[in-house]
Amino acid sequence: MFEKGYSKGGRITREGIRIHAREDFAGMNRAGRVAAQILDDIAEHVFPGQSTGEIDRLITAMVEAHGAKSATIGYRGYQHASCISVNHVVCHGIPGSPIPPSKHEKAGRGDDVLVDGDILNIDVTVIVDGWFGDTSRMYVAGKPKPYAARLIRVTHDALMKGIEAVKPGNTFGDIGHAIQSYVEAQRMSVVRDFCGHGLGRVFHAPPNVLHYGRPGREAMLEEGMFFTIEPMVNLGRAETRVLADDWTAITRDRALSAQFEHSVGVSADGVEIFTPSPSGRFFPALD
Repeated sequence: MFEKGYSKGGRITREGIRIHAREDFAGMNRAGRVAAQILDDIAEHVFPGQSTGEIDRLITAMVEAHGAKSATIGYRGYQHASCISVNHVVCHGIPGSPIPPSKHEKAGRGDDVLVDGDILNIDVTVIVDGWFGDTSRMYVAGKPKPYAARLIRVTHDALMKGIEAVKPGNTFGDIGHAIQSYVEAQRMSVVRDFCGHGLGRVFHAPPNVLHYGRPGREAMLEEGMFFTIEPMVNLGRAETRVLADDWTAITRDRALSAQFEHSVGVSADGVEIFTPSPSGRFFPALD
């Protein structure tokens, strides 16, 4: 018996990972394109003086304009169409919430307004025809400091090195190793408390996609696996902590953090990226 909404060619591996049929790739491409288009369109709205709450309001309107549904509004009580993580916020930053203090500040700003040099990750997940499109990118309000620009570039390149390791016969450990070895060679650290995940007609599913690891370890990649790769890279140490709101994760040493995310599928001879920028602006932060 096949679950509702899935093609009959699919199956589940012994590790609990769904293998999708070739026709399922089309649904993931549709959902991924909408999420990526929203991240293209929001770029012009990131600037000093802008608030994260207003950015999320615009994203909410964009999701509706595409005829899509936000996957995050109502998810475990979350009430926003995006996560916006500023500076040393690693992930799950809540739009409209005061930006917590960095290592150079004794107290937070008391508001969510961006200032010149802030870096931020915007993460959006939409549902289109039952398929989930999940992606995130880095942005800069104004001009980044040189060390922040380098962090952003290393994080982007780490994601792409992880994606290069995706092909049938490789393992999830190969993906993690490609990311970890590159990042640590740049004298930065990979966050271990959060990871990528399987998706498709569900938001989160097996496997957990670690951004560190050893070659040849973990489950073997097979054609038809869908998952996210979303490394979080810190300028300082890898450790994180979650704030009292139970969502916002920050670096323990309050050093800067960055993240990029693609949703991908294992193809017959490699990898298919479901969330490329329609206008070639997946890496807009330093354009």
